[in-house]
Amino acid sequence: MIQEKLRISFIGTGVMGGPMAGHLAKAGHNLTVYNRTRAKADTWVAAHGGKAAATPAEAAHDADIVLTCVGNDDDLAQVTLGRDGAFRAMRKGALFIDHTTVSARIARQLSVEAEGLGVHCLDAPVSGGEAGAQNGTLSIMCGGTKAAFAAAEPVMQAYAARMVHIGGPGAGQTTKMVNQIAIAGVLQGLSEALRFAQASKLDADKVFEAVSGGAAASWQMLNRWNTMAKDEFDFGFAVDWMRKDLGLALDEARSNGATIPVAAIVDQFYADVQKAGHGRRDTSSLITRLPK
Repeated sequence: MIQEKLRISFIGTGVMGGPMAGHLAKAGHNLTVYNRTRAKADTWVAAHGGKAAATPAEAAHDADIVLTCVGNDDDLAQVTLGRDGAFRAMRKGALFIDHTTVSARIARQLSVEAEGLGVHCLDAPVSGGEAGAQNGTLSIMCGGTKAAFAAAEPVMQAYAARMVHIGGPGAGQTTKMVNQIAIAGVLQGLSEALRFAQASKLDADKVFEAVSGGAAASWQMLNRWNTMAKDEFDFGFAVDWMRKDLGLALDEARSNGATIPVAAIVDQFYADVQKAGHGRRDTSSLITRLPK
């Protein structure tokens, strides 16, 4: 547990940011939070203490560390570089950690802006979903300088089980793209496997028992096979978010020359799920495209 009490600003108290900020408050830090929807920030303060700010700049004023966990590139640019953005108020020597999943381009841009201000900067997208945020067991992929990572690591321990410094600015975001590309392929394979088992009139529970201990096993199989078999999808990482993330990966692939045909196909399959009105369902709802 972190011993030093720090002045921390957390911008974005949604499904992921709210629990993460809560762990920091529990660790004894002084929290100031900001959320675009003020009521969410006020609700967080009522539950955890600290205070709510009217703008990102107000939240960041005199903070030792500013963390962000918002929606997309535009949201991140607004809360950092906008008229009332955090970068307008951050002091020299402070640390900026971004947990949003965004493009590597904006991560690199913010690193340059932060360097000009004398601020340490880390792009640090997370994996583990809402449950990981609530349980403090997230996995964090970090890009930035070694100094920035060294400063951030003891703070992130409050809500993460694994933190890896991948490389320079943008490396955390591109690693998150690797993560999502891998998940997309696994979920499509799992969906096809389960539908094949059902079409063959096999007992899905027995099939799971037989194959989940071997080479076919994956996190998705261990955590989603049973719920997929029961058509339960009202939880977890939303299809809408996965499409955003795969879009980032596809854009980056066009830039770096990588070939990711499976990710491109699964992205279109997820578009079908969205068109059916299920964008807020868990990503395992990919199976609903396949007839029983």
